Parts: sequence; C-alpha cells; structure tokens
Amino acid sequence: MSELFDRIDALVASRSALPPPAERKRLRQAHGLTLDEVASALDVRRATVSGWESGKTEPRPPEREAYARLLGKLAELYPADPNATVPVEGTAVPETFSSAPAPAPQAQPVPTDAVPEAAAMTTEQNTQTRPAANAVPPAAAPIPARTTRPTSSPSRRPAAKKAAPANTPAGGTDLRFENGPLAVVDIDADGQVLAYCTGGLVLDVPAKSIPSLVEWTHREAKLGAPKLSGPGKDADPLLVLTEAALERFGLPVALTQEERLAGRIPEGHKVIKQLVRAEWKLTKRGFGPWARIYRPAQGSERACVQLCIPSWNALDTRHWGEAGQLPPAELARVLGVYGSRVMTPRGSTAVTGLELMTALHPPTRASEPDATGKRHSEHNPGSLGKDPVDCAPCEAPDGHPLLKDLPRFHVRGPAEKLFEEAYDWARPMTDAECTLRHLVGIDVNMAFAAGANGLTVGLGAPTHVKNPVFDAKLPGSWLVDLSHVDLSRVKVGKDKWADLDASLLPSPFTPKGERPEGPAWYATPTVAYAVELGYDVTPIEAYVRYENGRYLDGWYNRLRDAFLATMADLGVDADLSPADFLAAMDGYKERDPELAIVVSAVKATVKGGLGKLRERPRGEGWKPGEPWRALSRPTWRPDIRAAVISRTRINLHRKIVKHAAFTGQYPVAILSDCVVYAANGTSPLDFLPYRDGKPLPGGFKLGINPGLVKHEGTQSVLWGEEVRERFNAPELNLARYIKDGQVTDKDSGE
Repeated sequence: MSELFDRIDALVASRSALPPPAERKRLRQAHGLTLDEVASALDVRRATVSGWESGKTEPRPPEREAYARLLGKLAELYPADPNATVPVEGTAVPETFSSAPAPAPQAQPVPTDAVPEAAAMTTEQNTQTRPAANAVPPAAAPIPARTTRPTSSPSRRPAAKKAAPANTPAGGTDLRFENGPLAVVDIDADGQVLAYCTGGLVLDVPAKSIPSLVEWTHREAKLGAPKLSGPGKDADPLLVLTEAALERFGLPVALTQEERLAGRIPEGHKVIKQLVRAEWKLTKRGFGPWARIYRPAQGSERACVQLCIPSWNALDTRHWGEAGQLPPAELARVLGVYGSRVMTPRGSTAVTGLELMTALHPPTRASEPDATGKRHSEHNPGSLGKDPVDCAPCEAPDGHPLLKDLPRFHVRGPAEKLFEEAYDWARPMTDAECTLRHLVGIDVNMAFAAGANGLTVGLGAPTHVKNPVFDAKLPGSWLVDLSHVDLSRVKVGKDKWADLDASLLPSPFTPKGERPEGPAWYATPTVAYAVELGYDVTPIEAYVRYENGRYLDGWYNRLRDAFLATMADLGVDADLSPADFLAAMDGYKERDPELAIVVSAVKATVKGGLGKLRERPRGEGWKPGEPWRALSRPTWRPDIRAAVISRTRINLHRKIVKHAAFTGQYPVAILSDCVVYAANGTSPLDFLPYRDGKPLPGGFKLGINPGLVKHEGTQSVLWGEEVRERFNAPELNLARYIKDGQVTDKDSGE
C-alpha cells in the first residue's frame, strides 16, 4: 500500500503549480538568492535553475515539488505587484521533437517595476546570461541546427541560459570553467557588450576597455578549460573580438601593411599603454592577431587571457574557411567544438598542434616530497624536457648554426642531408591504362596522424655511431646504401614473394620516387621497410637516440577522436559499409558547414603541428648560420617530423605494393596522401578488391578512420591525356588536380 501512496504522491508532485518563469526569477532575486544557492539546495546544476527561470525547460519530479514549495514560501514573503504584467506560462521548448525545430519564442519584455534593476549591478547579475536567437533543445536532430545573430536585445535585463544545440559543447563540470573555454565578444544594437560562449550562453560584459575586459575575464567570466594531463596547466580563457568590439575598445578593425608585416600594433598604441598602467603584460610577440595578456604568476595562480582577432587574419581561411565571417554565436560554436575536442586554440592551427603535444606531455612535474616535505620541479618522463637539444648535422636544415662552416654556396647531397618528405610522383600512362575510361583518386584520411600512431621517436639528444648494426626499434637517422633494393621482386608476407613491374612503381626511399644511386640518410622507418621487403642493409654510420618513447600516441588519439566525433556529427560513422561510407561522404560538408570548418581545422592541426617541429626562420633579420627563435624550443625536433613523414610514406607504399601484387594495378600519380588509379568505373569500388564486403588484407580500405581511404575525385582518362599534352608534360602530377579537374598555367609551371 505504501508503494501505491508513493506513486500517488509522485503524480501529485508532477503537477505542482509553478508561477511563470519571470516571476520565478523575481522571487529569487527579491530574497537575495543566487542561482548557485538555489541549485545547491535542490541538488541540481546552476544552468538547470537558469533554464527554469527562462522558460526553456521545466522542472520534473522530485525537484519540481521542492522548487514549487520554495517559490510558494517566497511568494508569501514577496507578493507580486497586482498592476504588473508578466508572460503567461507555457513558453518552454519541448525537450524532444520529430520535425525540424522552429525558432524559440522571443522573450517578452518585463515591466521595470516587476524586476528591480540597481544602477550598479552585482557581480552575480553582471555575469547573468541573455538568450541568443534560435535556441534549440539538447535533444535535437543528430546534425546541429544553426543559430542566427540577434539583431537586438529582447530585454535590458539579464536573462537565462538558453538550451544548447545538439552536439555543441558547453562548459565542463569544473565550476571554475562552467561557461566554457572561450567567448566571442560583440556589441549588440543597443550598445551592450556581450560575450557569446559555447553552448548558446550569452553573458553581459561590464567592461569599457581592454584592461577591464581582461580583468573581468580573469575574475568573473568563469572561462577556461581543465588541463589535459596531470602535471600540466589549465587552458587560459580565450576571447575572440569582433570588428564591433575592436571599435568599442579603441583597436583598429584592420592592420596596416606595416603592422601586418610586423605581426602586431605599435608598442606606443593607446591600448597597450592602458594595459601597462593596469599592470598587465604582453608576451614577446606583442599585441597581434593572437595576443597573450598576463600578470606574473603568484605561486600556482595564473593570470593570463588570450585574445583572437579574426579581422587581423587570426583565423587563416586556408584552415578555418569563412569562420572569421560568422556571426558571434556561430563562431563561438565552431571554436567551442574545436576547443573541447582538441584544445583551446593558442594561435594558428600549427601553433595549436604543437602546443597540444606539450599539453599532453608537460616537460616537468612535481617531485616526491623531500625530507622537509617540500616538492621540487623535476623532468617528466616521456616528455621532451624543458631544454632544447641539438639535432644531428644531417637533420639540420640549410642555414642551421651546425652548418655555418660549410662553403657559402655548398649544396648538400643525399649523403649529407636527411630528406624525408611526402610523395610527389607521377608517370606516363601505359597503353592498357589509356584504354580505360576514368582516373579515380583515393585519399588517405589523416595520413600523417596515422603515421604518428604507435611510432617510437627520440626524446633526447642523438648519439653518433660508426658502422652500426641496424635496429628497427631504435629511432634515428642512418647513412645507408639502398640502391640494391629491387622492386621487381619483393617480400609481401612471411614467406611470400611477389614479382612486380618496378617501372610502374615509385621507389619508397625518395619523395620523387626515383631509385637511390648510393648512400643516403634515412629515418628508421624507411630503412626498416627495406628489410621488410626482403633485403639486407649495412649502415655506414648513424645518429641514434637511446632515450625514446611513443611521444605522439596521446596527440594522435586526441586528434583522431576529435576528427571521428565531428565526422559522426556530420553523418559519417566509422562502422559504415563501403558503399554507405561513399554515400555518406557525398556532400557531407553541406549538412553543417560550421562543423565542416572544424574538420578542416583538425586536419590542419595535424599537418601544421608536425611542420612546426622543423620551423624555419621567419624574417626578423635572420642570416644563414645564425640561430633563429624556434631553435630555443624543446619541441624543435626535425628528427621527429622526419620519422613521421617517413612512416607515412612507407605506409602508403606498402598498400600500393599489396594492391599491385594482388590486382596487377599500379598507380598513375601520387601526391602526399592521394593516389590515382586508372579504372573503368568512376568509384573506388570499381578497382579496390573487396570480397564479400571485406578489403584486401594490408591494402586500401574505405572508411573514415585515420589510415583508411576516401574518394578524392574522378576525371576521365581523356582529361588526363589532354592536360599533359597541352602542357607538354607527360609526367604532370594528375593527383594534384583530380579533385576538381582545374589546371591553370601557374599550376603547371608555365
């Protein structure tokens, strides 16, 4: 019987009478209660109570009965003004729906006598939220609905948090960063400064200058992100300033040509003087597109805020597309998804890719307590440490201080210089291939990320060894002659050999696919592949790294997960059949252009981060033989970059060999991670040897996971022959143009 009574009580509680949303907020504020206090009493999140007060959501049992009791008690203490009018109840957005969502009803104006507004707002009121347009409930369709920029504020009062679009990140569980990692700062039609956060949150900003904006961000905004590893540091909050915000705070909307070249505004700019007076500092790169503003750390407490200025070209269109032109709420969504899945941007995608490595493997950690109980900073095992190490002479790029004694115009050959780069190879088509109708390009997903997965790389300085015995498990650079490796007969299994037409294959040892002519420097994966193909190797000398580890595994995993999660949001899952995968990839960017921007940025983070490992001088009056700024970083490691590129190229060649041995088909052109084959059909399924839905073991496999392939593009064989004939270039690399077929005189070198 008691169980029956419990069900009756629950049924009654589910219909507990509640006042309209605006009245709920009035009652709370009348008693001086904060959202946090109410949330704590009801054992719910602050955002939940905020949603109840905005009418976006409604409480459910058992919280509904307790909330109704609280409001009832407050109503007795603070009866409503009988002359005031408030919106009727029923404005809540349904939690689920089966059709496309309609825009949320615009908040109704609240009379000034219904909600007391003090001239000087409290901290709690200053950081309250106001609704952005087109709110969508969390249970929306799999592809997130897009929002539009509000043209005016529906009310001058602070409003409540709106529901977030599906698959849009909101603030984490860490209450220090409950408003998310970043915000886009803009000015509304009424002149109010607003901060558009992730998850649809919009904050009123009381700041009137850059120093006060930075102070507000540091003290009140609750922006940032937790550290990615135990010994690491929390991510600093990021503010993105729109053109309207730049004008409001006295900054130029665009940089002059001189400022663009310098990468910053002048030191004497009035905003920089304001920061100095407020005791804020700028890093060495000054106030540029990605400015870092800080105060020296006090103990473990950091005080640092980063600014991103899209109109100063902070968001490179090659990687971020039109993100810089998006309305504030949509830009916050794009950067928020990237920030939650990769990390809060720290600069360009290349800079962020490099910073991600350090964030996952900080150089130092706290030691165990000593005899006095004090901890000290010590080296964090598995990291690159806090001090840079010299590369080997063969790994040094031209102009490096290690090479300053070389003759001025000396050109280093393969026996002096490690040259591990991606493929740029093509060949004339055979007569048999010319009888086929199409050229089909396939592209390896996240190829360089896949090359980094599970790769053992050096962590410390190199050791020079003469006449070493090759060890495939030892990372380093090896001087060895691989000219004897004959691709006409190679090992493709434990005891299985295959006879191939070597004239139709690129060499795996050189980027241009040419067969080596003598000793040359190679990274460990390249030499190991020669052994795998069935040939002996005898190194002459080597620079090896005995301190090593799988430094890039965590970096790969995070970027892989970010890529796969975002592609899944776009309707491309990892478990699709080959045909369904090709169908899902067709037009995936149009399903949600904003998430497509995130995909592009994630891929650019991979390539850019690896490129930063061998960053070259960037002006600043540098002369050959002198050190440049990047050399002072522990993450300046050309050997790691070479190893990843070597493994990526070898992975691709291994698949090409397996495919040729099984099908007799050879590639026509290769550019980095794109391979072109001649076929009778327009689809990769017309030449990839699937049997009962299963791919060739060790060969190409269609799918979205890193290392698998997708359809890059299809053109006709006649197109390929006509292009090569027009430019009199029998070996023009058709992989460069297979996607859209567009070739210009500039592209062809004319």
